[in-house]
Amino acid sequence: MTTPPPYLTGHYTPVPDEITATGLTVEGSLPPELTGRLIRNSHNPKPGVTPTHWFKGSGMVHGIRLREGRAEWYRNRWVHTPALDGAPYMTDRGPDLTASTAGTHVIEHAGRLLALCEANLPFELTPDLETVGAHDFDGKLRTAMTAHPKTDPVTGELHFFGSSPFPPFLTHHVADAKGAIVHSAEIPGATAALKHDFALTRHHVVFIEGNVTFDPAEHSGIPYSWSDAQPARIGVMPRGPEGARHVRWFPIEPGSMLHVGNAYEDGRGRIVLEGPTVDREGFRLSWNWWTGAPGRGTEPNTRSCTRRWTIDLTAGTVDERITDDLAVEFPTLNEDYLGAENRYQYAVSFPDHHGMGGYGVVKYDRTTGARRIHEVGDARLPSEAVFVPAESATSEDDGYLLTVVSDLKQDSSQLLVLDAAGLDRIATVHLPRRVTAGIHGSWIPDTALDPGKH
Repeated sequence: MTTPPPYLTGHYTPVPDEITATGLTVEGSLPPELTGRLIRNSHNPKPGVTPTHWFKGSGMVHGIRLREGRAEWYRNRWVHTPALDGAPYMTDRGPDLTASTAGTHVIEHAGRLLALCEANLPFELTPDLETVGAHDFDGKLRTAMTAHPKTDPVTGELHFFGSSPFPPFLTHHVADAKGAIVHSAEIPGATAALKHDFALTRHHVVFIEGNVTFDPAEHSGIPYSWSDAQPARIGVMPRGPEGARHVRWFPIEPGSMLHVGNAYEDGRGRIVLEGPTVDREGFRLSWNWWTGAPGRGTEPNTRSCTRRWTIDLTAGTVDERITDDLAVEFPTLNEDYLGAENRYQYAVSFPDHHGMGGYGVVKYDRTTGARRIHEVGDARLPSEAVFVPAESATSEDDGYLLTVVSDLKQDSSQLLVLDAAGLDRIATVHLPRRVTAGIHGSWIPDTALDPGKH
């Protein structure tokens, strides 16, 4: 009997169907101000389908509706894209940007819910998670869209990019607060290196190219691999219509970073960038897990430690260092501080590469260097912790962390609501099924959805 790949077992076992459940049981007290939807995405292939790579699994969104202290419903829906029914990504006319798994992230912008996968167009969803269809920004988006766009908390603009293994390798886009693309530019000097995430500061856009680059010989369906010949670099571009003409690329130490924690300009005008990274061996272990190959790590994110780069634009230098040796991924923050100096950062902690330790939600204090971990318990895995500010917040960490925990022993899942200041549990919402361990998600307050549109 063939052993199933790791991304179809344990916490990552797909669920076989779509359900809706109402009147969910709550332990503790849900803060009434949490009125909205937590929506999470996951790779969840249909029954009988075994994708060749974790990332090739079809997208399924899971939603939990909270309103004024009640947990009104849970529902899960596949994102109905052409890829769900087996449509190929490549056609005789080139890539089909609608043939998306749409399984990496889900965001809201300008009243629209968008399910994202970086190789394709976004897919719009209704507030009840039904699929509307591919969204191309009224025909102005002609590239793929990153799964990690950034909303400027000051202007409401959405910054994102399209990355391709073929020229043009990188295109930067800006959509205004009403959802219309107002600027697009190809970025000079970019290469075919994998670009999964990027950073936005008050004055710059920051791109990251690691040692993972396009490899047509990679047959998992995701044609990328580690290359010592691919230089690792950081690209810094001034914001604004002419910014692409002034992009600068800075060499950094070998590595690969999937997710940015944050970036900002410090008091000396230097750019500070942080996020978990892996070295060549860490990437090999992770990639083998993602593809089900031998010689893999025990987790999908192996040996991923937080790194900080300080880029001095005047001197043309980069200071680089590991700030913590704890294995973490999926960094989050109070997004009111996106692009500005933040004191607090959150992440999911993983067992180390020997399989020791457990899963937890981590809080970092960047001012004191302290870290605190909320352990979730044996055989339990938390999802990315989404920060929601308190209604009358008086400090950066005055708010809540929302995380969906997969419990293998009970074959169940719960939504945990944690106090972001102390990581104490405030409430638990019991979900009607075990939710597939997923990737990214967002808290969508009711005020963000346009009732006239939906």
